[in-house]
Amino acid sequence: MNTEIHNAYEVIKEGGIILYPTDTVWGIGCDATNAEAVAKIYALKKREESKSMIVLMNGERMMYNVFKEIPEVAWQILDLSENPTTLILDNPRNVAPNIIAEDNTLAVRLVTDPFCYKLMERMKKPLVSTSANISGMFTPKTFSEISPDIINGVDYVVNLNRDKICKNPSTIIKLSLDHQVKIIRK
Repeated sequence: MNTEIHNAYEVIKEGGIILYPTDTVWGIGCDATNAEAVAKIYALKKREESKSMIVLMNGERMMYNVFKEIPEVAWQILDLSENPTTLILDNPRNVAPNIIAEDNTLAVRLVTDPFCYKLMERMKKPLVSTSANISGMFTPKTFSEISPDIINGVDYVVNLNRDKICKNPSTIIKLSLDHQVKIIRK
């Protein structure tokens, strides 16, 4: 695993994009603070930039670096969730502008997956995570279902968990600073 973390980090550090296993599905990722790398992912997925992507984080410190204010209920939801949960929060900062949604929100998920966690520990930055598919196509459950266009379009493919059958994508909950809660995906 250490070799894969090193290789992925070297690619990301140079503005590249990677294909990697997450705690949910295979993802395409890059440094969430690098707008050019984020643009490469939008181009590869043939996705409109108005459709934002999820950003992975590895702890409270990283969360507070991106969000000045985090509703208390966010921590309660994360503590009580049995499955991976993505939160959409208001007023992100210190990330690439093209990763922020038009309503000035950002979707984030705290990870427990050892590869993702340790990679961000090395990067000291959040990691973009979007499903490894062309926009509008099905989300692959295994590495073998990933389109050759995606595999050939990234700068590095992580060589871990290639035979793992992925779980469902994460639950998505939008939490506004004005105390509104909306479930986007169960």
